[in-house]
Amino acid sequence: MTTLSQHLGNFIHALDARRMPAEVVEKARVCLLNGYGMGLDCHRTPYAPVARAAALAMDGEQPRGASMLGDGRKTSIGGACLANSALFHGRAQEDTCGAAHFGTILIPMLTALLEVRKYPIERLLVALISGYEAGGLLEKVYAGHTTPSGLRASTVYGAVAASAAAAKLLALDAEHTTAALANAVSFSGGLLQSFTDGTDEWRYQVGMVAKTGWTAAELARAGSVSAPYAFEGKAGFVRTFARCDCDVSALVKRLGNDWAVLRVTFKPYPVCAFNQTPVTAGLGLREKLGGTELKTVRVRMNPYETGYAGMDAVGPFNSVSGTLMSIPFCIATTLVYGVPDMKRMTTYDDAKVNDLVGRITLISDAAVPTLSCIIEADTADGRTVTQHQTMTTADFAYDRAGVSRLVRRIGLEEDVPAAAFDRIEAFVDRLPRASIDDVIDAFALIAPNRQAA
Repeated sequence: MTTLSQHLGNFIHALDARRMPAEVVEKARVCLLNGYGMGLDCHRTPYAPVARAAALAMDGEQPRGASMLGDGRKTSIGGACLANSALFHGRAQEDTCGAAHFGTILIPMLTALLEVRKYPIERLLVALISGYEAGGLLEKVYAGHTTPSGLRASTVYGAVAASAAAAKLLALDAEHTTAALANAVSFSGGLLQSFTDGTDEWRYQVGMVAKTGWTAAELARAGSVSAPYAFEGKAGFVRTFARCDCDVSALVKRLGNDWAVLRVTFKPYPVCAFNQTPVTAGLGLREKLGGTELKTVRVRMNPYETGYAGMDAVGPFNSVSGTLMSIPFCIATTLVYGVPDMKRMTTYDDAKVNDLVGRITLISDAAVPTLSCIIEADTADGRTVTQHQTMTTADFAYDRAGVSRLVRRIGLEEDVPAAAFDRIEAFVDRLPRASIDDVIDAFALIAPNRQAA
């Protein structure tokens, strides 16, 4: 009987960019552009410096090591994973595959390995796709079970994604890829409590997951013996985390047919993925109101989203980790000031916003689809103004041109040189005839800005 890890191992080993649908390969390019572009845009955020300090304390500077992007120094591959994942996660505008942010895990890991190990650049896109497919397969089916129990999708499914990507980049055969996946299953985990408490652990989780996935692949290559029933066993991944049975045949049917990378979406605003629609709705409602004074506001959203850690928070707020998750805060700041930016998301004592937060009621309504919301505003002159915002992943599935506009718009706010985006876009466009040094050089353009700050 072929196990799920064997099916996945065989699938990943056989993946070939030359035989994939063109739209799948193109979407991987878009994910790269968004990942690197947002990394440039995050150069002022405070999380990468913390991760860099920790990486240097553990592994030290290594002249022949992996670059800490935007910093100028080099450290171990694992240290670079920690530092660069924290950088890419700095604005919370990374890509989203369901509830998981695989780009912040996979792209820094693959970049570090390519820089140090000099693997053929031709492997980059197919390795990236391998990660999205392995992690996304599980996230789509089981996140509805794991997220409500307090497990973070990025970390629960991210280790599997990272092990698949690393195995593909390392050119492991099917047997060793299977072992890498099984290893990653044993190393999976990660909680959502930091969102409830408004703290920063989630910024660093993704880098730890990247290191874990790479470690899983290296252990497999070295000859580790790994559980064949890692996914579907009695004490395996699915029953342990999702608390349900694992339908191996149903999952296998999705491979190569329901491409996970095509589900990846992007964030126009520096807020949680689940808050992109409420902000969009808030902008529409603000236009309808035209400055009319508000009395109370009711927000209806799907219970899966309202039940996510931190989404119902009403303050007091003291960190952006709290504000970007809070549906009431995101809607309040949008209704008061318009499009939210990092300045608004990090202003915690604004009297107008905090007053409105206290007059917003969040209602869980199963009749409202996910990625949608209804905002009902009672005005001081006795009217009720309503904004129905029905959206799907298609509304956030930007193409390469759309992502370019997005990252460059933010780059203007964050003083990122246009030349840095030019180099990243040229790198993505030239693949597989490109060099990872082009990426390192692009991030070198923001290093003086960080050091001057």
